[in-house]
Amino acid sequence: MIRAVHYLNQFFARAGAEEASQHPFTVKEGAVGPGMKLEQELGGKIVATIFCGDDRAAGDLAAFGAEVEKALRELAPEVVVAGPAFNAGRYGLACGEVCARAKALGIPAVTAMHIENPGVELYRRSAYVLPAAPTALGMNDALTRLGRFAAKLAAGAPIGDAHAEGYYGRGVRRVALHEKRAADRALDMLAARLAGRPFTTEVPLPAIEHIVPAKPLASVAKARVAIVTTGGIVPKGNPDGLKQSNSTEWKAYPIAGLASLDAGKFESIHGGYDTSSANANPNYVVPLDVARELESTGAIGALHDTYYVTAGVGTAVAEARRMGREIAEDLRARKVDGVILTAT
Repeated sequence: MIRAVHYLNQFFARAGAEEASQHPFTVKEGAVGPGMKLEQELGGKIVATIFCGDDRAAGDLAAFGAEVEKALRELAPEVVVAGPAFNAGRYGLACGEVCARAKALGIPAVTAMHIENPGVELYRRSAYVLPAAPTALGMNDALTRLGRFAAKLAAGAPIGDAHAEGYYGRGVRRVALHEKRAADRALDMLAARLAGRPFTTEVPLPAIEHIVPAKPLASVAKARVAIVTTGGIVPKGNPDGLKQSNSTEWKAYPIAGLASLDAGKFESIHGGYDTSSANANPNYVVPLDVARELESTGAIGALHDTYYVTAGVGTAVAEARRMGREIAEDLRARKVDGVILTAT
């Protein structure tokens, strides 16, 4: 019977939600939560579930990784499964680190994430990463594919290329004999492209987006400056119902006459970080207090009388581009010269 170890974050391990994001690294015997479905698909036994709070893990990946290695040495599994992490960034980083550490010990490992999870690009070359839905609505499908893939890894079965096996490409190329010559295959692809038929290139190129940096302000001391944040700071009670993740809209709120953001009047609705500090002092995310000091000393010319906000977690790239364009157009219309961008 296959011996597996499963990694989860604090939420799926049932240790708590965001308030437990600093939960220490823990080893628990047997399957927990999603691990029960995974165990069925694996056709083996999850001998232990390892889990950790998202902030604790992603905040110091080196220390987290050392704890993972220690646990895996003691548990000696035949395969490691992490997640699925969907589009949760901190969780994705932890899952990727777990798989990378397992690989370093000679233990096969696999995880699953949504394509826009930062863990994909950081770990796809050092781990098998299967596609997953952006949210836990895709849990059953992801667990099914993780279990079956993990079973192949544990059995030592040959793993084909990314297209055949369904994992994200790792940039690995191997020499192999093909039934058709390269020239014939290239002509077949060209003919398919000209005819509008689907085809798959044998040499996929990475999509690299080149962003031209904004020109520096000629004089910050004479500039009108605005604050824009993806940190989810909104008036208390979130009167406009701004989404805490997967954002599709942005808001602008007035700050004219305010020296700082009061904790009783503003809060963070962001779904991707521990908001307790931001709620205790919203200026940590929207630095109005410091901006007013800069304004009063003449370091900046003037502070724009509204700040702009959305929540960055899980936001699709296309939506982020659209919102960025809309905010920029509004700033330009209001004669704003520069922007202070704050994240989390």
